[in-house]
Amino acid sequence: MLKKINVIGGGLLLALTAPATAQDASSAAAQANNPLANMTAFNIQDYYIGELTESDDSANQAWLRFAKPFSVGDSKWLMRASLPINTFPTPPRGEKETGVGDLNMFAAYLIDTGNPAVSFGIGPQITAPTAGKDELGSEKWSAGFANVLFNANSPKLQYGYLLTWQESFAGDDARDDVNMAAFQPFAMYQLGGGKYLRSAPIWVFDLEDGDYSMPLGIGIGQVIKKDKTVYNVFVEPQFSVADEGPGQPEWQIYLGFNMQFLD
Repeated sequence: MLKKINVIGGGLLLALTAPATAQDASSAAAQANNPLANMTAFNIQDYYIGELTESDDSANQAWLRFAKPFSVGDSKWLMRASLPINTFPTPPRGEKETGVGDLNMFAAYLIDTGNPAVSFGIGPQITAPTAGKDELGSEKWSAGFANVLFNANSPKLQYGYLLTWQESFAGDDARDDVNMAAFQPFAMYQLGGGKYLRSAPIWVFDLEDGDYSMPLGIGIGQVIKKDKTVYNVFVEPQFSVADEGPGQPEWQIYLGFNMQFLD
């Protein structure tokens, strides 16, 4: 269970904001969750997991995320680094352990789609075994890819997906191997004044042992632009509609406080 939760988090949606400097709050909200925004951002996000499958235990996973665009020659990229702070129940009595988890990083190459409202990126990702306690990480080095699509053609409805996969290639031989895929469809519907409805569940598939988790959720968010900073706050309850294996979330509450810094 610990391996699954920790590795899952590495593939979470960036939830960045991408307004141009001259946009008002409503226009900014239409771009507020573009995961390929050409902006420096810092995000604080949290999953409170109220109940895990095959137990009555709860858990929590907070994330600190930093994203930064960069260039290599004429190519444009976006780097994202994510560090979790995990609180997990541990065997044999389910006592909670809290500490830093495994660091995840990816770099997405931004492909020109010919439509400025449609963003597409793909690139490598890597997870390092940085957990402060054995129970809070995989103790494995893993690598794979991340692929993101964001469509903002409509000022009312934006949608897309984040697809990630990674497999372990080094680390503690005594720990389980990692072979994990995650697919996150997301959609945001603008209500006006910077307020929006959202749904961004993560469907996780453990290709090593066949376990999976498929939640659905709906939430609400608010985008506020102040000087050269855009704030995006949201809450999204999520509930499992299909799962297999122990330690999967039965229900959880996804919270976010995101900041993006305009030039």
